Amino acid sequence: MTIVVVGIGADGMAGLSEESGRELCSATVIYGSQRQIDLLDDTVSAPRHRWPSPMLPALQRLPDDNPAGDIHVVASGDPLLHGIGTTLIRLHGTEKVRVLPHVSSVTLACARMGWTAQDTEVISLVTAPVHTAVRRGGQAVVLSRGAATPADLARLLVETGRGASEFTVLEQLGSGNERVRSRAADAWAAAPPDDLDDLNVIAVRYLPDERIAQTLPDDLFHHDGQITKQTIRAVTLAALAPRPGELLWDVGAGSGSIAIEWCRSAPGCRALAFEADPQRRERVAANARAFGVEVDIRDHAPEEFDAAPSPDVIFVGGGLTHPGLFSACVDRLPAGGRLVANAVTAESEALLVEWHSRLGGELRRFQHYRGEPLGGFTGWRPAMPITQWVVSTL
Repeated sequence: MTIVVVGIGADGMAGLSEESGRELCSATVIYGSQRQIDLLDDTVSAPRHRWPSPMLPALQRLPDDNPAGDIHVVASGDPLLHGIGTTLIRLHGTEKVRVLPHVSSVTLACARMGWTAQDTEVISLVTAPVHTAVRRGGQAVVLSRGAATPADLARLLVETGRGASEFTVLEQLGSGNERVRSRAADAWAAAPPDDLDDLNVIAVRYLPDERIAQTLPDDLFHHDGQITKQTIRAVTLAALAPRPGELLWDVGAGSGSIAIEWCRSAPGCRALAFEADPQRRERVAANARAFGVEVDIRDHAPEEFDAAPSPDVIFVGGGLTHPGLFSACVDRLPAGGRLVANAVTAESEALLVEWHSRLGGELRRFQHYRGEPLGGFTGWRPAMPITQWVVSTL
């Protein structure tokens, strides 16, 4: 049994390669969404099954529901670009899934815009919140989840100060009904068209922010003073050493600055923020929204640790002396995981020194100064020193 995934475009059967056309014409059973099934013509005689909702159980049952012969699936464009092909391979293995890709909507959008693919980010909003497509510079093709998505994204860009971004919506790419409409994001947000097709992608050239450096300036965050300052944030991110796809626990998140920087640092990096104060949790959410990242925000630590997914890396920036919190963090650290803790008070520093004596790792101390006016001159004003403990598990 092989699951054959055939990519199909808005131009239907006419746009298929010979191999893809032969596969569908010889199929004994075909699965797909209603829109994709409607693209098939009378040369395809196999029974057609529309995906139910939820779809995942049906994908898992495919071999059991069809024990004899191959199973054919029709999918939009390239099934391995944020598509069903990736899910089927994950569920059933590479050896049981064969993918015949079509030209993707991303490739078509880049061709219409005159953009090089390697310089264009691809963002899918099919299952992700709209705010995860907010950026501060660069260009992206955004995969939409319907007619409302462009207006939702345009409004968010306006709210986050990116309203002048170049905003293009491309509908029915590759079909005879293809349409491309461009305007600034703020103009789209003010007057979205009422005849937008559900099948659309969005090409955005984001208004650049010249102030965005490798680490973000402090005044771009909503905070009440509980924030890891930019200078210390830079050395903390270096100690955390993000790797693509890893999950960070940011314990005592404050403004969420570490969690947000973590999510921006490498592809697929995810963060879970623990913060007991409800107003600070709201600030974490607002900051994540402003920088286009998704942070899972939880309440009290360590009470909510058991219900949270296991971390790869833990950062403790607040609450070090809360009874049982730090030992619970150490206990949750997986084999090969990393823990970084920053201390400002003497009591917190003493705790880190004690844990360093038990588990080793590396202790560091940072002191930095900022030049400020002193009469008609400039003097150095010291910031509070930071003690940092970094440890990895075997």
